[in-house]
Formats: sequence, C-alpha cells, structure tokens
Amino acid sequence: MSKRLDRALYETELLRLQGELVKLQEWVRDEKARVAVVFEGRDAAGKGGAIKRVTEYLNPRVARIAALPAPTERERSQWYFQRYVAHLPAAGEIVLFDRSWYNRAGVERVMGFCTPDEYRRFLRQAPIFERLLVEDGLLLRKYWFSVSDKQQEKRFHDRLDDPMRRWKLSPMDAESITRWEDYSRAKDEMFAHTDIPEAPWLVVDSDDKRRARINMIAHLLSSIPYHDVQRRPLHLPHRPPSTGYERPPMDSQTFVPDHAASLVAETQ
Repeated sequence: MSKRLDRALYETELLRLQGELVKLQEWVRDEKARVAVVFEGRDAAGKGGAIKRVTEYLNPRVARIAALPAPTERERSQWYFQRYVAHLPAAGEIVLFDRSWYNRAGVERVMGFCTPDEYRRFLRQAPIFERLLVEDGLLLRKYWFSVSDKQQEKRFHDRLDDPMRRWKLSPMDAESITRWEDYSRAKDEMFAHTDIPEAPWLVVDSDDKRRARINMIAHLLSSIPYHDVQRRPLHLPHRPPSTGYERPPMDSQTFVPDHAASLVAETQ
C-alpha cells in the first residue's frame, strides 16, 4: 500500500485533469463520438467518488450517469443486456455506468439472484456484446476498482458512524464482508471470460481514493485520441437602454426567509 497522496498535490492535479475532461467533452461533442465508461468493483471501493470527480465540471447533457435500480418484472423477462442498451451513448455523448451489466457476474452470482444457466449464458454473451459495441465505433472503457478487505471494512465503519453517509451502507454491503472470498472467486472468473483485447479490464488500486481518482482519470484521457477543439468566440452584447419596464412591488412576491442573515446575526 502506497502512502496516501498529499492533498495539495492531489487537488492540483485533479483540477488539471478535470480541465482536460472538459476538452474531452468538447471533442466528443464535436466529433459525434460515443464514450461508455464502466465502473465496477467491490462495495466501498470508491467508484462513486471517482464518478463524481469525473463529472464535476462536465455538461450533464453530454456526460450522464447510468445507475440502474433493480430490474422490474418486465425487465427480468427481457434479454439480459436489453435494459442496458437503452442507456448507451448516442453521438456526442459520454455515459458513465455506476455498475453495469456486470451485476450478473458479481452480486447476482454470489447472492443467488440468477440461475447457473443465466450466469453461464452471461459469460458467453458479454464478450460478444462488447465486441459488437466496439466494432460499431463505441469507445468502451471498463475500470475495476480494487480495494483490500481491511480498507473496505474501515470504510463500512466510517459510513456506519457518519449519519450523513449512513444511507450508503446497505444490508447487502454488510453481507459482502462475510462473502469476501466468494466475491473474489466471482471476480476472477469474470475476468477470465470477459477480459478481452477489444475491451480489457483496467484495474485501479483504490485503497487510496486520491491516487485512484487521478490514476483512473489520467488513464481514461490517455486512452482516447481527443484534441482541443477551437470554439467560435462568444461575446456578450451590451445591455440595451431601458424601454420603461418597472418591476412589480417587492411585497407582491413571496421570498424565501433570509436564513443567511440569521447566521450572520448569530455570529455577531
């Protein structure tokens, strides 16, 4: 385990990389490219934090997050990949999958939410599905956030003790502690079948979240041949002279209470 990255160094580099992500976004929009990024890994591995940093300065109309809930009864009757296809990017879009079709190879496999036949069918079809996507021109990146058992348990305890983050801890998360080796075996088998040249698995050591975030973003940027897109200069016009408009009386509108003023008064 490497020493935790210095905060000042992390924040400086993160901001630089986020500036490059904005350039990537403009290139994707200009070139009508399609980018799909899969975030997978154990519970509390840092996927959500990485996604948050990727999207922080991006246009949500260009870069969106796909975090699908449990399938409905109708969706369970469909081809397994069908509901994910609907969330794939169109031209000029980036989609970040906060968990993806690989649910079947992870939690569904370990917790018994799919049958052995459904699981084996997934392992056969996933590489075919991804090759079809790549062959059609979609830029697909798959990141696996790897966290140690000790670090995962520490993060679970941190969430349990923090009322602002307790919602992030579910009974399923707690059970993953007792099924650590089951998840390890499932991940190894998943890699053996789906780590293909057209869409390889890219492992991110995430025991240090700061290192994980900048390593993942730096790799994503390096893997796509984007360039700085020159935008048409934008100039703000001069405000035209008034034509006699008068605002309605202030007391005719309902304003929210000035909570900020009460804070200032309290400090004084």
